[in-house]
Amino acid sequence: MTLDPGPWWLRWLPADSRAGVQRRAFIVWGVAAVIALLQSVFSPTLHPLAASLVYSYGISTSIWFLCDPLRIALRRWLRAEAPHYWTFNVRSVLHLLLAIVLGYAAGTALGDAYTGRSTWQLLLLSPERFWGFLLGSVGISAGFLFFFYHREKAHALERLATETRLKLLESQLEPHMLFNTLANLRVLIGTDPARATAMLDQLGDYLRATLAASRSTGSHTLALEFQRLRDYLGLMSVRMGDRLHHTLDLPEALAAHPVPPLLLQPLVENAIRHGLEPSVHGGEIVVSARAAGDTLRITVRDSGVGCDGEPRAGFGLAQVRERLATAFGAQARLDWASTPGQGTLITLTLPRQT
Repeated sequence: MTLDPGPWWLRWLPADSRAGVQRRAFIVWGVAAVIALLQSVFSPTLHPLAASLVYSYGISTSIWFLCDPLRIALRRWLRAEAPHYWTFNVRSVLHLLLAIVLGYAAGTALGDAYTGRSTWQLLLLSPERFWGFLLGSVGISAGFLFFFYHREKAHALERLATETRLKLLESQLEPHMLFNTLANLRVLIGTDPARATAMLDQLGDYLRATLAASRSTGSHTLALEFQRLRDYLGLMSVRMGDRLHHTLDLPEALAAHPVPPLLLQPLVENAIRHGLEPSVHGGEIVVSARAAGDTLRITVRDSGVGCDGEPRAGFGLAQVRERLATAFGAQARLDWASTPGQGTLITLTLPRQT
């Protein structure tokens, strides 16, 4: 899906890395605050709270910056690849060791400038304490790196599993639509060869567009999703003629919003099959998208026969609900409402990306 641009101070990094970098920064700063508080509690004379905070944040932020954002910025030289940009080779090990030492020196210099004393004099006065501080910083940094490395690998595996599951669900949707269309085409060949030929041409155009969209990496824009609906409804219009009318309403501001491919087509297909086809006069399908605060609402409304209660979970509703749960978790939902003789309304509520 289209990625969140992230905070302004990380715009110089690849888009797929910003959320992780920001998350790790917050963890580092949280631990830095705890370390400063512990120092001031157990040794208030040697480590006043204000000075401890400056040293702790200075050292931790410097090491974090050199080890994390700078590591990603140097990804080509380090031969680190997306999505987590972690790798272990001679270059990466040298970079991390140098980053820790330089980060410690930079953070210490910041603390010394604030307190007006020189930590480096400690090397002459008490070498054991100096090396203890330095090795302690190296140990804490190494612990962070080990934790972050395994955490980001786990996130990458989780993302891969989610994308694979979405692709599997999408692959199940394509044959379902194709089989329904071929069954309708078979009937038309015997009753209306001219319309069957037109429907076959529409099917070819639709399948070409579907093949191109299927090569997307997990999501595409609402504009493309609506275009696929337009192709599909054009295909159905050949078969149903004047019994099918449709309106697709997508504001320009939402055209680039990401959604999983084939999210809406099963709902439109259900509307035709269960709402319009049973009606002698057919009806209209209206698909619209609207922003509502921090959510995106997509509605699929038909003026078909309607029903008293939600039908037994069929392929369309079940698959859409499963895809929403896989892609967005509890942040998304599908609401269904129908009135006999007046039609059905389905509302999808998704998290909005701004």
